[in-house]
Amino acid sequence: MKIATLSAFAALFVAPIAVVIAQGNDNADHQAMLAELHITSPLRPGPAGRLNPDGSAPPNFANYDESKATAKSRVPSLLVMNDGRTITTPAMWAQRRKELFEIFDREIYGRVPDAAKTIKVTWEVASTTQDASGAIPTITRALVGHVDPTYYPAITVDIMASVTTPANAAGKVPVIIQWGGGAPGGGRGRPGPPGATPPRRAPVFWQQEALARGWGYGSLSATSIQPDAGGDNLTKGIIGLINKGERRKPDDWGALRAWSWGASRLMDYLETDALVDAKQVALEGHSRYGKATMVTLVYEPRILTGFVSSSGEGGAKLWRHLVGQSVESLANAGEYYWMAGNFIRYGGPLTVDDLPIDQHQFIALVAPRPIFISGGEYIEGNGVPGTNSRYSLEDWQDTPGTFMATAGASPVWKLLGRKPLSNTALGLSFDDVPDPIAIKAKMPPPLTPLIDGDIAFRQHDQGHTDVPNWPTFIEFCSRYFHSPGVRR
Repeated sequence: MKIATLSAFAALFVAPIAVVIAQGNDNADHQAMLAELHITSPLRPGPAGRLNPDGSAPPNFANYDESKATAKSRVPSLLVMNDGRTITTPAMWAQRRKELFEIFDREIYGRVPDAAKTIKVTWEVASTTQDASGAIPTITRALVGHVDPTYYPAITVDIMASVTTPANAAGKVPVIIQWGGGAPGGGRGRPGPPGATPPRRAPVFWQQEALARGWGYGSLSATSIQPDAGGDNLTKGIIGLINKGERRKPDDWGALRAWSWGASRLMDYLETDALVDAKQVALEGHSRYGKATMVTLVYEPRILTGFVSSSGEGGAKLWRHLVGQSVESLANAGEYYWMAGNFIRYGGPLTVDDLPIDQHQFIALVAPRPIFISGGEYIEGNGVPGTNSRYSLEDWQDTPGTFMATAGASPVWKLLGRKPLSNTALGLSFDDVPDPIAIKAKMPPPLTPLIDGDIAFRQHDQGHTDVPNWPTFIEFCSRYFHSPGVRR
């Protein structure tokens, strides 16, 4: 492994980066995919998430009325095979997993091309920094994963990450990896100039708490793996590299699966790391990176647990709960690149009612590993003129729909001999959920932790942020993480 003495990378990844990525203006790729799918009529527009400048609601304003929130089709049954058999044993669930993976690969997130499964990624420790957080000495390593440059030299992909561990740990430590937004030095995923040194950033609460427990933490840049944009950006990044600059096929992977592929490559590195216990790794992401966390936990079984925050449509939210972000939102030119090309069909001519799956089934694919799912408080009717707009971004993400999907997935943990979603003190248990939509009636109020099971949920009360749920996730994670202690 190559060691560099000078790097622009280390300081930037001490804390995660929040970056807003501008969408590409080139819609040619979206139009080409529509043509390949033989879609000749315009797609249905997604709902508007914002009011007009004068405060009025546009005609296609997103729905926040619970009486209009249920799709025409029923949510698919969780424990039923394609042939109609009821799943009653772990062995039957193992068969059902294969059926579900085929559907999600083909229709929703896309397939990882064979070349991406074998292409070599060489990891470099670009710099090593010794520091301290309070009284705890730390070692931070900036990492770069170089994707084989000989496969297609016209495109370069360098995966940017970092890991910080307690310097005095008595052995390998558990780590929490958080998705970051941009590549070092670049606000839109572009590397900074050679020799540039970004400012140092102090650890935030959750990172300090992790160190205090003898754990480590780290960051992984999604946009260093694949740009967070569509258009000609899909002929760049790892998707473009694997396709040698050509456009995707309809069932090829989108950005969410590409990001999860990058997380898997980081896991490859961590399995060789002398300071990290690769069997005790958690992943966290918020909003679009909450989607990335959900997808990664499903497709990367080596990650022990994760914190999925405000992930919305395509993450941990029921498609058939019609609040806020919609199928059409993800099918249109602004967000289609997250998904497989085939998914666009559900924005026209197909509809949400034609989906053969729903996200409670996707969440269940994580079982029996532990998972923590969360969101901010939702107020019905929020965003409509004259109503409270305090939680304006969380209604778009649909926390009730996220709770429904989480509760709807819970019975699989019981089937596999683990603890379902529950709060023992309040007598709440979700070990049998025949209808995820109907379960909203049992949704506990904000700040109620459902963390007694191996699948967990909490709704906070502070808008579109992951910060309020970090203490609860740390508590949840401590049941599964075991620190080696410190050297004396």
